[in-house]
Amino acid sequence: PAFAPHRIDEKEAEIRDICRSCLDELGPLAGGDEIDGATGYAQHIPVRVMCRMIGVSEHDEALMRDFVHALIEGVDRPEAQQRADRQRIDAYLDELIEHHRHEPQGSLVDELLAADLDGRPLEPRHVRGMVLLLLMAGIDTTWSAIGSALWHFATHPADLERMHREPELWPTAIEELLRAYAPVTMGRRVVRRVELAGHTLEPGEWVLLPFPAANRDPAAFPDADQVQLDRARNRHSSFGLGIHRCIGSNLARLELRVALEEFLTRVPQFHLTDPERVRWSVGQIRGPRQLPLTIGSV
Repeated sequence: PAFAPHRIDEKEAEIRDICRSCLDELGPLAGGDEIDGATGYAQHIPVRVMCRMIGVSEHDEALMRDFVHALIEGVDRPEAQQRADRQRIDAYLDELIEHHRHEPQGSLVDELLAADLDGRPLEPRHVRGMVLLLLMAGIDTTWSAIGSALWHFATHPADLERMHREPELWPTAIEELLRAYAPVTMGRRVVRRVELAGHTLEPGEWVLLPFPAANRDPAAFPDADQVQLDRARNRHSSFGLGIHRCIGSNLARLELRVALEEFLTRVPQFHLTDPERVRWSVGQIRGPRQLPLTIGSV
């Protein structure tokens, strides 16, 4: 219920305030100034949104980012370190849940503690697992989508100008940016033996399904490699498909739209300072981790 469309729509003003606060923290933003669109802006928004939903203090914002980085991008760390990271996260969440059990704050954790499954309260591990999933699925993915969209406008000045001229395009533009820069590649397990492109996949093996590749399939999308902000027919798979469709898609769309609207209002013109300094993420989430932008036109 917390992710139903009407519940998410009610958060627009709150998310807009968060975006404006993030922009205020960047300073006066005069022409010629350099900012980092990723570390200075995009990475803060979904963390603050999710912290408020879950009931985490904003003082722990940096800690939440560290947790997400460890879980999603730290996959090449030694196994012992990964285990220690997970134990640290579990301990934090257990303490958070216990605090909410004794002092409810009207947060999503409180809703989970009050929920039942087949008439029985959720076990603590279920609540912790849900909160952990929300952190993993709702933070890195969304800041990656915001950062990728900023990268697109910084490298495509004609599209940036078009959004200023035609703000009514935002609904289709958001879907097209999600299609072209889908941040997620999901893992799935093979359930039966199958031959694929000359390779045999055996039951039990893991495969990665890159949503970005599906979204650029020329059989599904005309001019699939072109970003068309007014693309009318756009059944992209950025939020998954079928029963595995992302429960937070409405929230992600809202955060992306509001974050871009506010950024383009405050910073009408911007471009990449140096393409060589842009750094992209590793692992199953795709998005810029360093995005140096210079305010003003080229």
